Amino acid sequence: MALKVLVVDDSAVIRKVVIRALSQTGIAMDEVKQAGDGNEALGVLRAGKIDLVLSDINMPGMDGIQMLAAMQEEPTLKGIPVIMITTEGSQSKVMDAAKLGAKGLVRKPFVPEQIKQKIVECLGASLPA
Repeated sequence: MALKVLVVDDSAVIRKVVIRALSQTGIAMDEVKQAGDGNEALGVLRAGKIDLVLSDINMPGMDGIQMLAAMQEEPTLKGIPVIMITTEGSQSKVMDAAKLGAKGLVRKPFVPEQIKQKIVECLGASLPA
């Protein structure tokens, strides 16, 4: 069984960079969906099964912190692991993300190995073979 992943970022270019990095990790992925902000991401999450979310923190509309908070309010979304991928330098925002259930943080710019390491740390033994 391969992962279904959602990449959330307001920049289409960054979403493509993250998706390319995911393809270079060697982790089996069945499907990679995209969203431009937290509101769009919640719609994708509610519409079908997603195993992992990779999200920016700073986005117009609903940002990554607000998205995490909304996910915690919905029992069907609460358990979906979220890894933040961001340029955010503010320790308070990073701590807010962790308090709201973010399973890891990758700072931009990144290399595929950093993404892979966070996914392995986050999903561990439940990773598809």
